[in-house]
Amino acid sequence: MDISELRVLMDKKEISSAEVVKTCLERISASDNTIGAFLHINPKALETAAQAQKRIDAGHADMFTGIPVGLKDNLCTMDMPTTCASRMLEGFTPPYDAAVVEKLRAQGAVLIGKLNMDEFAMGASTSTSYYKKTRNPFDITRVPGGSSGGSAAAVSAGFCAVSLGSDTGGSIRQPASFCGVSGLRPTYGRVSRYGCVAFASSLDQIGPIASSAKDCALLLTAIEGKDTRDQTSTEGPPARIRDVSLKGKRLGLIEELIVGDVEDETLAAVESAALWYEKQGAFVESVSLPMLKYAVPAYYLISSAEASANLSRFDGVRYGYRPANPESYESLVSGSRRDAFGWEVKRRIMLGSYALCSGYYDDYYKRAVRLADVIRSEYDKAFETYDALLSPVSPMAAFTFDNIPTDPARLYLADICTVSAALAGLPALSTPCGYTGNGLPVGLMITGARWDDYGILSLADAFERAFNRKRPAFREVGQ
Repeated sequence: MDISELRVLMDKKEISSAEVVKTCLERISASDNTIGAFLHINPKALETAAQAQKRIDAGHADMFTGIPVGLKDNLCTMDMPTTCASRMLEGFTPPYDAAVVEKLRAQGAVLIGKLNMDEFAMGASTSTSYYKKTRNPFDITRVPGGSSGGSAAAVSAGFCAVSLGSDTGGSIRQPASFCGVSGLRPTYGRVSRYGCVAFASSLDQIGPIASSAKDCALLLTAIEGKDTRDQTSTEGPPARIRDVSLKGKRLGLIEELIVGDVEDETLAAVESAALWYEKQGAFVESVSLPMLKYAVPAYYLISSAEASANLSRFDGVRYGYRPANPESYESLVSGSRRDAFGWEVKRRIMLGSYALCSGYYDDYYKRAVRLADVIRSEYDKAFETYDALLSPVSPMAAFTFDNIPTDPARLYLADICTVSAALAGLPALSTPCGYTGNGLPVGLMITGARWDDYGILSLADAFERAFNRKRPAFREVGQ
């Protein structure tokens, strides 16, 4: 059931917020010990639902009044812990709410809990979390993707109606693809990052994960807007999801992202989706963006450099993990970071610190920034011809925990399809477009020009209404 349908039922008093929230909590209680999506359940969820019901009964409901929403655990909440799935922030409760949390509270949404993630949003499997692994509801032997794996798994498993994640290089789109749901990375700046614990400030963007593009659009409407506390946030052009005529639409299939290591079943599903658009009257052809082959190294240099700067604040002095009885300031800081950061976080800090060294800054970081500018220009040129660009979200469907690459370079290369849109600051979403022979979802990525978030959401909505989406068998048992 989508958000607008829930809204109608609640407003007609055919179902109460408490009933919806109670159902979600019962599902979490019964099944999250298997899935592992939540790190913290809001103990006041039912109380919040009761307060929301008063607004509904008074006829003052907004779209998300009484709707259960999950939050990635890097979004600050003053009434729940925010740990970024790291030992470094174990037990930390912020003194303020993130801007997106403020907006949802103002609408009367029920924030049902905090969702697992890769530590400090660094990873592609949600297995770098200090606290637990999250499993894919379609196959619990497989990863849900990352770093917003908990956010995608929770929606896929029916634990909440919608959730918020954050996307630095694909951390909303890839887990949405793996878990068979829809996920949007908005245009950079459309949503305030205030209160989102920073990984890479020039790339991070908060966005929605939902069971449909339509619900992603509704959640985006609730959280977007300029915020004076985030100087990168901007008021985007007002627009909403709409019915679109596909006849005459020009769609480009990105050549560089449908070759190489893309698995046959993934490519077949994406090409089938492109063919569907063609049958509806759209014009689809291949388009080449040659500089995308450099996107992965550029992304990892920029993101790691910014991560090394952003994570320098976690030193055991002001807040965060502190080792027992440090002998000096140096042992306090080194012990805190040694004991409380996981290996993936340490690896990226080291890579970023190296790239920012005076002897290497021009050769690595500065060159990567110039590459990002060239990639942005290539996209801009493509959008002079095309309304949107199509590609796989990931070269493969969800992999098993046993097959997580131990070589970091191999794991990073799996982001080949998603990082370029992040470097260019563009909106991009994942929508299910098919399933492998063993039933795993495959995601289609639709990338749009800057500020065309609702345009690509509308394109995805048209496809989703014709697509036979499957729910994981996990959800069919007793739910």
